[in-house]
This record gives sequence, structure tokens and C-alpha cells, in this order.
Amino acid sequence: MSQTPDGADPAGKTRAHVTSRDVARGAGSATLARLGALIEVVSQPAYTWMFGLATYGLYTVLWSLVNMLSNVLDLAMTSALQRVVPQADGEERAHAVVKMALLLGVLPSLAVAAGIIVCAEPLSGLLNVAPADAGDLVLSVRIFALALPLWSLVEVVTSAVRARRAFGPEIRLRLFWEQVTRLGLAAGLFLAGLHSIGLMVAHVASLTLTAGLGVRLLGRYYRLELLWAAPLDRAAARELLRSGLAILPANIIRRCFSDLPPVLLNLMLPGAAGATAAGLYGIARKVSSVAQSIRIAFGYVLAPLASHQSTLDRAGIQPLYGFAVRLSTLLVVPLATVTILLADEILRLFAPEAHAARDLLIVLTVARALEAVAGPSNAIQEVIGRRVLPAVNSVVGLALWLLAAALLVPRLGALGMGLAVAVGMVVSSYLSVFQLIMSDSLRPFAPPFGRTALAAAMVALVLASLSSLLSSLPDPAQATVLVVAWLAGTWLALRLGLAREDVAALGRLGAVLRLRR
Repeated sequence: MSQTPDGADPAGKTRAHVTSRDVARGAGSATLARLGALIEVVSQPAYTWMFGLATYGLYTVLWSLVNMLSNVLDLAMTSALQRVVPQADGEERAHAVVKMALLLGVLPSLAVAAGIIVCAEPLSGLLNVAPADAGDLVLSVRIFALALPLWSLVEVVTSAVRARRAFGPEIRLRLFWEQVTRLGLAAGLFLAGLHSIGLMVAHVASLTLTAGLGVRLLGRYYRLELLWAAPLDRAAARELLRSGLAILPANIIRRCFSDLPPVLLNLMLPGAAGATAAGLYGIARKVSSVAQSIRIAFGYVLAPLASHQSTLDRAGIQPLYGFAVRLSTLLVVPLATVTILLADEILRLFAPEAHAARDLLIVLTVARALEAVAGPSNAIQEVIGRRVLPAVNSVVGLALWLLAAALLVPRLGALGMGLAVAVGMVVSSYLSVFQLIMSDSLRPFAPPFGRTALAAAMVALVLASLSSLLSSLPDPAQATVLVVAWLAGTWLALRLGLAREDVAALGRLGAVLRLRR
């Protein structure tokens, strides 16, 4: 018998209203799952020390290309599942939807991966790499081509599980099996002498393991024999494609904001300079993504919950949205502040050349914090029927990015690229907020957000002032005090910035942390 969280039936027939507590519980689990980004912040320095910044830059470019291609070729099945499965009428229908999503989301990636393997030699000639990586470049491209269908499979499978309102099961996949296994394999292959392609092989091997375990996880929430036997439902395919293709342009552009900059830097700068620039951008992106993970977690949770709630009472989305924005703000603002204050210390964990990424790191961290304050507005638009608006917002953001890049990159180089990307993604996020206010009267900054903003700003100011006072201390002492102050400040921000009903929604966690005033 397949399982679902909270005792709900597998088909999602339970139609109870969603509460802020559902959001808090799901966001907690999803945040743990997304802490794979935190493990990446630990593993990425190791990769730069073992394989060098230029090889790490090549790895960043190849992984960025896989992410972008997968985002196009999966036809937004990962997003469509969040809308269609919670509204499926019956168990057979839900299984037919997931089967079609797997076929539509993975088969195109298999076909393109085969083409890349065949054409690896001319394709590799487009990339700029260090001389030490040139000899294995074609092999690296072929190895990484295998990551394309594997990653598409992992994304669709975990999305199908989340569509059951099960947010915790990704934890072991994203944290342990994917990230920790990759780090262990990379270290082993480096010690075995694979200094150029070892990182590529480790990445694909960890994805292979993750994909296999992902299919096993799917069997906990769906009946695999029923998935296999489910008919090829044309109606399910049409519904998925209608939802997916409407969301796809916005998904593609959002992915471009994250993954296209290092690719462009690699293509624009010759030889090792292109690989190194991509590596620097990759480092700044990875570190800043720790703050982004909280926003993504709320997006993961609110997509299926808002879809479920919209079938009952759309007005019920307002308290869920407001709660997510308040909690996200109180968590992200102190985190982004301490990341900026400790930028130099963080970059010292990487190979020495990584210090050049400092300004990029600060710019991207500020942008991610502003995005987080906007909340999961895009995810809500996508599942409540405003599917065209995210695409429009993404196009506007892309246009601003390209315009700003044309003006800034010639003068500021990689930093100019970071500033341009920041402008585009922040404007895109706040357009969604404005549209939700105007079209659906969903107001994320309604009271008691004023208390939330004041508490978050106060903690950020205290951390900045403390950093200035500690400037005469040795760097390790400064970092230790600031980390302790960040943890204490986050607790204080939650205690002062959350309303009483917000604390109640946190359940036992709120009581354990003594957040009640």
C-alpha cells in the first residue's frame, strides 16, 4: 500500500482546508531537503582545492548547461505535477498523470543526451578550458551528457512525491545520497589520480544512485505496478502539457538567471580565463544560494498546498502566503546579513583565487534576500491559474538583465554580470507580488508584516554594528562571534516579528524555541 503524509489517502481525496501549520511543517521538511545547498557550500571549496579553479569552472559550465537543457526538455512537468496531481479525481487518474509526466519529462532528455554524445567533439570546441583539461574535454562532455536524463528523472520523481504533499522524503536524496556521496566519490577519484575528469565522473555516479533511489521513493507514494499498467492517457497528457507549456517560458528564463551567466562568461573569455571566470561566478552563486534555499522551500510547499486550497476557497491562500512571507523574511534577512559580513572568511575556504568573487557574492546575496522577502509569489501564480503572468514577468526580467549586462559588463566584467542578473530577477519577483495584489487581492505585506520587517531590519543593523566593533579581533574570533550573534538574532527576530497565530502554526517547534511572548 502506498503511503502519504498525515494519513491522507494516496489519491489526495482528503479535502481539508490547508492551514499555516501545514505550510510550516512542509517548509521545515523542504528546507532540510534544500540544505543540500549548504552541503554544497562545504563541498565546493573541497572541489576547488582538489581539482583547481579552472577545472571547477568547467564543471560549473557543464552542470549549468545540463540544468538549462533539463529545464527546457522536461516541458515543466515538475511544475505541472504540482497543479494537476492534487486535483486528480481518483487513484487511477493520479497514476496516469504521473506516468505521462515521466514520459514527457524524461524521454526528450534521453534523445538529446544521445545526440550530445555523438556530437561531443565539435560541441567541446565551443568551450574555453585550461590546458590541463583540454585533453579530456571531449570525454568530459560525453560523461556529463549522461547527467541530463538522470537529472530530469530525479526532478520529475521528486516533484511527483511533493505533489502528494510529502516534503520530507527528499531529505535523504538531496542531502546524503546526492551531495555527500558526490563529495566522497570525488575525493576517492582524486586520490586515485583522476585529476581532470574525476569531478565529472563523481557527479554522474552520484546522480545515478540518486535516480535509482528516487524511483524507489516513488514506490512509497504511488503503486509502481499501477504506474506501469496505467494507460497512456491523452487527456492527462493534454492537461499536463497545457499547464507545463504555459509555465515553461518562465521556468526557462528563471533557470537562465541562475545558470546562463557562467556559461556566457566562459564563452566570452578565452582559454583558462573563461573557465576561471565561470568558476568564480559558480562560487558566488553557490554561497548565495543558501539564502535562496529558504525561498525555494516555501515555493515547493505552497505550490501543491495552494493548488489544493484553490479548489476549496481561494481566499484561504492569503493567510498561507502572508505566513510564508513573514517567516521567510525573518529567516533570510539575518542569514544574508551574516553571509555578507563574513564574505572574506567564507571565500578563504576555497582555493586562493576565489577571493576575486567577493563583490559578486555580496551582490547575489542581496538579490537573493530581496527575492526571499517577495515570497513564493511565482509558485502561487502558477498553480492558481495565472500561468501567463510568470512568463511575462520573466521576459521583462530577462530584458532588463540583458540591457543592464550590455551597459555594465564591458566596464565591470563579471561583477557587471552579477549586477545585471540581480536587477532582472528582483524586478521579476516583485512584478509577481504586484500582480497577485491587483488580480487576486493576495497581500503578502499586509499586517502584521510591519512588525516582521522592523524585527528583521533591527537584527541586520545589530549584526552590522557588531561586525564593526569586532574589527580589531582576529578573523576566526570575529567569525565565531558573528555566527553566534546570527543564531541569537534569528531567534530574537522570530520572537519579535511573528504574530501569535504564526507562532501557533509552528506547533511544538514554537514552544521549544520559546517564541511565545
